[in-house]
Amino acid sequence: MANRLFEKTQIGNMRLKNRIVMGPMGTTGEADGAYTMDGVYYFEERAKGGCGLIITGANVVSTKYEPRPCTELSNFHHVERLNMLIDRCHHWGAKVCVQLSPGLGRQQFTDPFTPPYSAGACPSFWFPSLICKPFAKEDIAYLVERVGYSASLAVAAGADALELHAYGGYLLDQFQSTMWNDRTDEYGGSLENRMRFTLECIEAIKKNVPAGFPVQVKFTPYHGVPGGRELDEGVEMAKILEGAGVDALHVDVGCYEAWYKAISTVYAPEGHQLRVVRAIKDAVKVPVFGQGKLFDPARAEAAVEDGTLDYVVLAHQTLADPAWANKVREGRVDDIRPCIGCNECLLAGFSGKHYYCAVNPQCYAERDYALPAPVEDLDDMRSVLVVGGGPGGMEAAIAAAERGYDVELWEKSSRLGGNLWAAGSPTFKHDVLRLIDYMRTQVNKLGVRVVYNKDASAAEIAAYGADKVVLACGSHSVVPPIPGIERAEVSDGYLLGTREPGKDVVVIGGGLVGCETAAFMAEKAERVTIVEMLDDVLLTAGHCLNNDQALKAMLEERGVNKACGAKVTQVTDDAVVYEKDG
Repeated sequence: MANRLFEKTQIGNMRLKNRIVMGPMGTTGEADGAYTMDGVYYFEERAKGGCGLIITGANVVSTKYEPRPCTELSNFHHVERLNMLIDRCHHWGAKVCVQLSPGLGRQQFTDPFTPPYSAGACPSFWFPSLICKPFAKEDIAYLVERVGYSASLAVAAGADALELHAYGGYLLDQFQSTMWNDRTDEYGGSLENRMRFTLECIEAIKKNVPAGFPVQVKFTPYHGVPGGRELDEGVEMAKILEGAGVDALHVDVGCYEAWYKAISTVYAPEGHQLRVVRAIKDAVKVPVFGQGKLFDPARAEAAVEDGTLDYVVLAHQTLADPAWANKVREGRVDDIRPCIGCNECLLAGFSGKHYYCAVNPQCYAERDYALPAPVEDLDDMRSVLVVGGGPGGMEAAIAAAERGYDVELWEKSSRLGGNLWAAGSPTFKHDVLRLIDYMRTQVNKLGVRVVYNKDASAAEIAAYGADKVVLACGSHSVVPPIPGIERAEVSDGYLLGTREPGKDVVVIGGGLVGCETAAFMAEKAERVTIVEMLDDVLLTAGHCLNNDQALKAMLEERGVNKACGAKVTQVTDDAVVYEKDG
């Protein structure tokens, strides 16, 4: 299996051991913009895990016009940490492509008070009351020069390739799109003019790297929003970029107005960007990188085999399991810890925190949270009893078993998984079920004794005599004090598929669970209505914007009705009564 994924290839003078690429994601920087040591270890772990090529997140080339969002590569002192990162990845046989960015433009998200710069006088995305200041031509020339200088720094640091950050509604894409570029000078109007800034950056990079050094561009041929770029223009862009001498094209889809099309969510189908990737692949001769939930090795292999793309890009999946490539190569697919599309990683970064992963606690803490070596010849703390077989209980049992302890797990039902079953059973959330499969597999492989249908009591736990007891007993549903609420269904049977909804369904509460439940019920019910006390649905959901956009789009597509600003006052035998606007 997966023979094409592990072919040796070459781009320019860069030789790659396989076609598996860690995609670019932002990382935390030091106060001066250099990579942190945690970031160095983080990249090294993905190299150790078998990726053939690692693309860093965006390194901004200047902070003259906007605050630095993550890492920076603008002066000689940034070379040291970047060189450490690259050298450590090289030790594991991975190559490193450094991504350079002239800026975020209207996507600047750290300063809500200062109007950002952009191609034209368009609204800031995160702070719409701020109208962007168009770049003057001398400012553009300054950024082009800085892109070239940063390219020389990347070469000094030992980079194997460079990628220009020109996608997703960021600064260069703002110049490339009529949605944000209303200029009348040589940087606006025709497609060639709108791409001028990008082409000047490519030229500046090429002047500052050795002959044969690979230069690629990540760009967005299709935005997927009204007024955005359509694919026919995207194909023309690909041809222009190829004509500019780039060595490869990295295809993206979407922009922040449809962020969920760019950065995958649990709600997206696998391979959701491949149609656009294929259109670009058919239009150019240079290698094409593609992405979009390609975490299934068979699907990734098929995309290479049928000529849809040349390189498979995995991003969040490498956070969940840095060793995806090695496990596929070794035939250990059932040992791959799956990404569940929750985007807690993205939410953390955009909240000013360091990046982390909901299913991999060692992500970005590879040294600090490393499990100690297995226990040997200990006279005490030999046995561990875990009460509860949900995700928390299984994770505790797995960690204890990996350390060599004797582990027994008690589960009150007839299966492991807990509330993950209700969370993952809706048709659009099956990524969550993959997590159950993975954790259950590890529990079994590590020899954890599982006792099913065991409802533990304090006396039984004490009588067991374990050296350590982990209580992972889960949670209970909260029932609101609404008259007649006993007539409502609070069972998860509808989510689990053991009960069928009627024709007319009312969901009380428009939080995350309520909205997902409503979307799922709409597959079978004739009419579904969410009644929510707040002014809109999902206002209490602590999740990332792209997940929010995707779920709201699904509710609209499925025709779910919403009664917001409405307080339920009574549930009768055949109605839900609510009060709105008095």
